[in-house]
Amino acid sequence: MYLSCLLIDVGDDPDRPRPGRLWLRNLYRVHQRLCMAFPSAATISEDADFLRPFKRQGFGEVHVPRATDAGFLFRIDPQPGGRVVILVQSAASANWDYAFHNASYLLAAPPQVKSFVPCFAKEQRLRFCLVANATRRIDTKSGPDGRRRHGKRVPVKADQLGEWLAGRAEAAGFSIDKDLLTVQPGYIYVNDPERQEPEAPSSQKGRGYRLFSVRYDGVLTITDSARFQGTLVRGIGPGKAFGLGLLSVAPAAVPASAP
Repeated sequence: MYLSCLLIDVGDDPDRPRPGRLWLRNLYRVHQRLCMAFPSAATISEDADFLRPFKRQGFGEVHVPRATDAGFLFRIDPQPGGRVVILVQSAASANWDYAFHNASYLLAAPPQVKSFVPCFAKEQRLRFCLVANATRRIDTKSGPDGRRRHGKRVPVKADQLGEWLAGRAEAAGFSIDKDLLTVQPGYIYVNDPERQEPEAPSSQKGRGYRLFSVRYDGVLTITDSARFQGTLVRGIGPGKAFGLGLLSVAPAAVPASAP
């Protein structure tokens, strides 16, 4: 696995934004640019200088199942001092030179990349960060053919956001320390010309839409190392194409034993 850190050039004056700040406002374009870092061998061979228009089929990590050998997750992370980084976790090493050779002005520094091998143990405690689309489906019912029809997604209520994550944690191979959990709900905005929110009224088609997002920070304990490793690769919840679902972890300080 690989973890990339992209420092975006957002400028020093919010009232006079650099191109990087404007780019971050369109998550469809952000995802598209990140996909460009995973060109197929045929694409590089046929278009070594990336002069042709972007086409999804030429990039191997676009809309593929996330596994140990394919796919990527990302998250836009605001930093102290107004800086912004994009974290990208990928199965393959990203070719950032290829992706940004004609858009280097979006970056404030060369991308930083490190490789890692996911390896976890049961009962291991880790600090974590997750920005997820905490939603639930309503009006799910069976059709005349007996097949289940999924209803629309609605945001989880504010007083149930912790329970939403706890409910998914069990199947994902971990538990959360509710006393150390912080929850910050909000929204992200998406303007995808190739897709519209299914539940949007016809009058709003073509205008883009917003996705409910919740940032979770806290401490988790691994209950099933194999399941947890799979969760780290696949992410949690929907909306992954727009920077949701990436679970970031780091060692947690273990309290000293009582004398």
